Amino acid sequence: MIKTSIDWPSFMARHDLTWSVKPNSWNEGAFIGNGFIGAMIYSEEHREKRHVLRFVLGCTDVTAQKPRGGFPPRVPVGELHLELAGWYYQPSSIRIDLWNAEMRAEITTTVGTVKLRAFVHSLDKVLAVELETSEGEKDARMTWYAFSEVDPVLKNADGFNLNQYLPNAEVMRQSNEDGVTIGVQRFDYDGGCTTAWMEAQAEAEEGRNLRRLWLSIGNGYDSQVKQRIESNVRLASSQQWESWVDVHRHWWHDYYRQSFVSIPDTILESFYWIQMYKLASATRSDGMIMDNQGPWLTTTPWAGVWFNMNVQMSYSPVYTSGRLELGESLIHAFQDNMAQLIRNVPEQYREDSAGLGRSMSYDLAGSVGTEVGNLTWVCHNLWRHYRHTMDASMLEELLFPLLKRSVQYYLHLLEERDDGKLHLPPMISPEYGSFLQLAVPDTHYDLALLQWGCQTLLRICSILDIEDAGCARWEETLARLTPLPVDETGFMIGAGQPLEFGHRHFSHLMAVFPLHLMSGDSPEERELIVRSLRHWFSREGDLRGFTFTGAASIAAAMGEGDESLKYLKTLIHLLKPNTMYREAGPVIESPLAGAEAIHDMLLQSWGEEIRVFPAVPTTWKEVVFHNLRTEGAFEISATRSEGATVWIRVKSLAGQPCRMKTDMLGDIRLSANSGVQLRSLGDGLYELELPQGEEAVLYNAKHTVAESSSWEITPVPAATHLCGFFGGNKPWRLYGLPIQ
Repeated sequence: MIKTSIDWPSFMARHDLTWSVKPNSWNEGAFIGNGFIGAMIYSEEHREKRHVLRFVLGCTDVTAQKPRGGFPPRVPVGELHLELAGWYYQPSSIRIDLWNAEMRAEITTTVGTVKLRAFVHSLDKVLAVELETSEGEKDARMTWYAFSEVDPVLKNADGFNLNQYLPNAEVMRQSNEDGVTIGVQRFDYDGGCTTAWMEAQAEAEEGRNLRRLWLSIGNGYDSQVKQRIESNVRLASSQQWESWVDVHRHWWHDYYRQSFVSIPDTILESFYWIQMYKLASATRSDGMIMDNQGPWLTTTPWAGVWFNMNVQMSYSPVYTSGRLELGESLIHAFQDNMAQLIRNVPEQYREDSAGLGRSMSYDLAGSVGTEVGNLTWVCHNLWRHYRHTMDASMLEELLFPLLKRSVQYYLHLLEERDDGKLHLPPMISPEYGSFLQLAVPDTHYDLALLQWGCQTLLRICSILDIEDAGCARWEETLARLTPLPVDETGFMIGAGQPLEFGHRHFSHLMAVFPLHLMSGDSPEERELIVRSLRHWFSREGDLRGFTFTGAASIAAAMGEGDESLKYLKTLIHLLKPNTMYREAGPVIESPLAGAEAIHDMLLQSWGEEIRVFPAVPTTWKEVVFHNLRTEGAFEISATRSEGATVWIRVKSLAGQPCRMKTDMLGDIRLSANSGVQLRSLGDGLYELELPQGEEAVLYNAKHTVAESSSWEITPVPAATHLCGFFGGNKPWRLYGLPIQ
């Protein structure tokens, strides 16, 4: 019914990460990955290492046991070095080709030139590097180093590692007759990893020195692991090169085409598409949970999985973008570890409860302390996955039993007090007074999550048409639960605890975002939300990247597009030049949550309404998106021109009821099959009866002369001087200087 006119290679090229000088730190590095293996690529200015281009390798499932207990953290696995004959000099050009998901470089050294291409294959667990050298650089070589063998000059280039467990490792190498080399690292106490690689001369035109290297990494060091990793390399190297590359590229091309967003802010548009690239580089449907750093591990105190915000926000953009297969890694982790989630609560509650601590490894072994709501928040992610897919089997087999246990743990802790209300004992509201371990009763965080959990359990019973013995208790809890604490400044942290100092987390605003228990539709509710948001930022203090993403989404929920944009633009200043983010260590959730905030400006579907262009900034006159996904499993496409919504296409994937709110004015018409019905409910709200598989277009007759001739998806024009803004640090691009 609608036409797409997107030159995808050209469109994505304007958002490529680019470097005109060599990157010299993790903050500026070129990153590649496939959810299992990753590499952050950068150099070093130390005089003794100016000839080295580093591929700092990562493997998401490699952990090591600590000698004195605690969860087994992620650990570094080593580096692949391109050791040049001369110094890495100028001019230099590096590009992450987003469309093809590969890094390309043209490097000038003091003795010659090098052309480089590298990618982590989309389907095979193999890093590939292609190297072409001039005569002066014919002796350039690629060398693997276990982490313990990396020169301290490089190992400490991003700061001395004082907070991270780094195991001692016994390193062994074995070269096979067929050219495959095996590097085995066996860690103290337990754990290890195996790396295999092979280098071969490639067929090339006469006079070209072209070499290729294939490298694979895996967790463990026994014979089975060794055989599997060797096999990865042998199989990849035996493929016809261009065909193998095409398979890699086709996966990415299909991935990008799942949905489309184009906005008139070229920097934010680039940021958005780089996050889509980052998502699929960081996890896959059969991969590990996205932890704090994805496959690009570096110096960090947080070499594990954190659940008081990080994981939940990292996955937040997969739902509206329709890239739902990436969310399956979260689903599988909780399916596979239900028994451990039960063990996480005290023994007397294990019969009917489950929980999740703050931080742990991939086995989800983390005892619940006074920060109780983390599992319930994960259940909200799983609920979003269900609502965007309408997959009833996941709802019945995983979410319902898991949410029941999560809520039941809260119910064990509830106390009836003299006011007749049910109250929660002192708990921690994430990130507020963290070093004080400040616990307060009736935290907003926990009350909001408990309320959402009870409401959702009752709704699931209705959806699945079941009568559960817990329904009466959930209804009673909702009727008697103490209200969210409020004072003259807005929402409080908890009972008796106002927001007194800077607070980087939105844990005291969970009822607004992400739970959307409060819509702001009434003047009183809206005033409370806005007052709380203003007070939060008036305290200033410890504001971080995710502070601004949360604020952007809250402002968008209130329809405040201009304010939401201010928060997002502030976020950009806090990111590293390559769109990564770090505090004491790398944490990837903040930029990924920034992509979700852009979604929230364009399309929202919490509650019972789909809101199209609910918070578009006044400066965004032209906006287009295609096949974004909403709750109820609808695909929505829409365009905005000259500051007004022109048309909206809705496709039903599950035949669910559809209510849609739009700011389209005037003569609103419907183009659809004859059985599709549209009813206006007033105030821009429409009800659409759309059978499964059917689609319809709502359009403003004033803006559409010949109906479908104007229903076309085309990118918004870019500001050319801002294309390729990310990668190396290029602040001069902001001002339109004459850069070629």
